[in-house]
Amino acid sequence: MKVGIIGCGYVGSTAAYAITLKGVASELLLIDINSKMAQAHAEDIMHATSFGEPVNVYAGNYPELKGADVVILACGVAQKPGEDRLQLLERNVRIFKTVVPRVLEYAPETILLVTTNPVDIMTLAVTGISGAPANKVIGAGTILDTARFRSLIGEHLGVAPVSVHAYVLGEHGESEVLVWSGAKVGGVPLSDFAEQIGLPFTDEVKAQIDDGVRNAACRIINGKGATYHGIGAGLAQITQAISDDERRVFTVSSITKGIEGFKGISLSLPRIIGKNGVADEIRPALSGDEQRALKLSADIIKNASDNLCN
Repeated sequence: MKVGIIGCGYVGSTAAYAITLKGVASELLLIDINSKMAQAHAEDIMHATSFGEPVNVYAGNYPELKGADVVILACGVAQKPGEDRLQLLERNVRIFKTVVPRVLEYAPETILLVTTNPVDIMTLAVTGISGAPANKVIGAGTILDTARFRSLIGEHLGVAPVSVHAYVLGEHGESEVLVWSGAKVGGVPLSDFAEQIGLPFTDEVKAQIDDGVRNAACRIINGKGATYHGIGAGLAQITQAISDDERRVFTVSSITKGIEGFKGISLSLPRIIGKNGVADEIRPALSGDEQRALKLSADIIKNASDNLCN
């Protein structure tokens, strides 16, 4: 499998490293406006293949994307002091209007994996810019929020996060929805499991986990300037699901097609990911409060998207 990464900052380079260590791709191309940085990352990561999988990692330019199965879009700019969200959006959309057509010129059938924030609206923008079918444009969405949620539930119960099934849906941002009502551990409803082992989820515990999920990025950024390890691993996992046609469920962002109330909005729902990108979207069972919160989250995304278009 051939993978391209546009943008070799913290997220792009970490995704490249994770993809290489997992052996997801046989060929990995790094592209950045700073060609020296792309070359340095490619050389450094290539050295790691001695301790892992045989991946051909190299830096190059857009023509070398020919034959790429997946292209990760990790390009874009950071928010400036005093700049509001819409201004940041406008600047990143201008960048993507240049980048995306160049990608598709050489890899017209590729799957585009968007990670630039605000990722839900950028996913919608990339779908429009590319003209690609919605299934071939995937935003990283709430995959990291979901991973944090599962990790913190597992930590409280003393079980591995892979045994926890729980979702964070909606916007990758302040309005995201932690779905407590459908959470399970080992196939057992969360409340039943917690009661059996004597570790109930009190309101205080739930509030701590909610804060741990919702405000993790702020704490990490305050401590080291950026978040990149978690999302880099998540991008590698999505890429592997495409490569191996795993039909694995992720809470990724994409333009919703068949779920009433959310059609045309790019937000995170459980989606089946396989060789052609998004194979299907799933509407999970939600409590009344969760349903209302998800609708509010969708409205926030829609309003921001409408403002961008206007």
